Amino acid sequence: MRDVHAGLRASWISLVANPVLAAVKIVAGVLGNSYALVADGIESSADVFSSFVVWKALRVSTRPADREHPYGHGKAESVAGLLVAVALVAAALLIAVQSVREIVTPHHAPAPFTLLVLVTVVATKELLFRYVSRAGRALGSTALTNDAWHHRSDAITSAAAFVGIAVALIGGPGWEAADDWAALVACAVIAYNGVALLRPALAEIMDAAVPHETETRVREVAASVGDVLAIEKCRVRKSGLGLLMDIHVVVDGELTVREGHAIGHRVKDALMAAEDLPVHDVVVHVEPDLEADGRRRAGQRA
Repeated sequence: MRDVHAGLRASWISLVANPVLAAVKIVAGVLGNSYALVADGIESSADVFSSFVVWKALRVSTRPADREHPYGHGKAESVAGLLVAVALVAAALLIAVQSVREIVTPHHAPAPFTLLVLVTVVATKELLFRYVSRAGRALGSTALTNDAWHHRSDAITSAAAFVGIAVALIGGPGWEAADDWAALVACAVIAYNGVALLRPALAEIMDAAVPHETETRVREVAASVGDVLAIEKCRVRKSGLGLLMDIHVVVDGELTVREGHAIGHRVKDALMAAEDLPVHDVVVHVEPDLEADGRRRAGQRA
C-alpha cells in the first residue's frame, strides 16, 4: 500500500494556506475597492472546506477493513473527490453571479496596490497546485488531485483579476468594471475544470473499469506465475487509493484441489507484491483447462 503521509501533509498545507490567502484577498479587495478580489477571496474560503474534506477522507480511507466495511474504507476518498469537484463548479457559479452583479453596479476603479497582492497570490497558488498535484498523482488520489485544481482555479481567477484591474487602471474612467469581466471569463475555465474532475470521481464511485493499461499489467503479473496456463476473466476496480480485483486463472485440470489452491495463493501474492500496482485485495478463482481435459478424454476413447 502506498505511503499516505506525503498526501496528508499536502492536504494539511492546503488546509492551513487557504484561510490565510482568503483573508488577505478579502481584506485587500475591500480596502482596494476590487470586487473581483473580494469574490476571489470568497472562493478561497470555500477551498477551506474542500481541503478539510480531502484531509479527513485520506485519513478515513486508510483504515483497515472491519465487520461493517469488509472491503475497507477506500470509497471515502472517492466521495471526497466528488464533493471537491462539485465545490469547484459551485465556486465558479458563485463568482459568476457576483461578477455580473458588480458589472451592472457602478463603482470606483480598484486601487493599484491590489495588483501586488494578486501577483503574490498567483505565485503562491501555482506553487501549491504543483505541490499538491504531484502528491495526488504519486498517491493515486482523486480527491487530492481535485483539491490541487482548486489551487489552480484560484490562480486563474487571481490572474484574471490582475488583468482586469490593470485594464481598469490603464483605461481610466469607464473601465471600472474590467476586473469583473475578467473574473467572469475565468469562471468558465474553472467550471470546465470542475466538470472534467467530476467524471473520474463519479467513475470510481460507480466501480467503473480501470484503464486498459492497468488491466493488462494485472493479467501479465498473474500469467507470469508458474503453472498458470491462461487468464480467463479479470475484473479490476479502484477503491480509494488502491485496487480491488477478481481474477480467474486457468490451470491443469488434473491437479488436486490443494495444488490448485496453492497456485491461487501464489497469484494473489504476486499481485499484492507488484510495486507498480497498488493492490489492496485479490479474489482468485481457479478454473480447469477444459480444452486439455477434452483432448485427454478423446485420446482415452481412441
